Amino acid sequence: MASFPSRLERFGLVDSTQAIVAGWLAGGEPGVCVAVADEQAAGRGRQGRAWQAPSGAGLLCSVGLRPGWLAPADAWRIAAIAALAMADAAEDAAGLRDGTIGLKWPNDLVAVAPDGGLRKVAGVLGESTLRAGTLETVVIGIGVNVQWAADAFPLELAMDMTSLSEVSGGRPVDRDGLLEGFLDRLQPRLEALQGGRFDAGGWAERQRTTGRRLTVEVGGRRLEGTGEGVDPATGSLLLRTAEGVVGVDAGEVVRCRVG
Repeated sequence: MASFPSRLERFGLVDSTQAIVAGWLAGGEPGVCVAVADEQAAGRGRQGRAWQAPSGAGLLCSVGLRPGWLAPADAWRIAAIAALAMADAAEDAAGLRDGTIGLKWPNDLVAVAPDGGLRKVAGVLGESTLRAGTLETVVIGIGVNVQWAADAFPLELAMDMTSLSEVSGGRPVDRDGLLEGFLDRLQPRLEALQGGRFDAGGWAERQRTTGRRLTVEVGGRRLEGTGEGVDPATGSLLLRTAEGVVGVDAGEVVRCRVG
């Protein structure tokens, strides 16, 4: 990866950075490409849920690449290492202790609130395309709540979300510095993954679903139990239910609730 990223563009208001990067890749962009926006009109998360933040309050970006060297079954690992890179960068940018930012399976970055609950700081969305059974493209979208005051949170989300500025006690957090820190940490993680190395231990250690009571919606089923960790081979959540430990595939889950 001689130039990383090979393409980086910043925008004001866009529909979606995911769509921009997907369009670049469809047009033949060969290297790792990144789109960053101040605001998205049609930002989205898993299951088509909306993701919106006030202009300038968040870091909204998408990273696209062509990981033909990775088995399609392991595509989830790119989103995983992106989440780890962002967690590290967020702690550094906000002056937080190591481990302050955790992961809530399958796709959220969270902080533990004073009441012991989890508050969402960021969301990660991974999308991939296949050609002849080979992983052709992957686009990872990340939306981070950066400079967003608690009294401005949407009422319906206020109990479940927070921002880096809130977690840091009001410390200003620079979005450009956060982006730079993220990309600096993502590059070596991608190079390691290309070499067959995945930080399974770091990914498992940051999981904040482990040891907590969970309700998981999978298709038309609802599973209840305690998080037993994650499977580094498949990316599945390990859930201890009354019937024993079951694996829940991230691609099939509709929602994972804590408590």
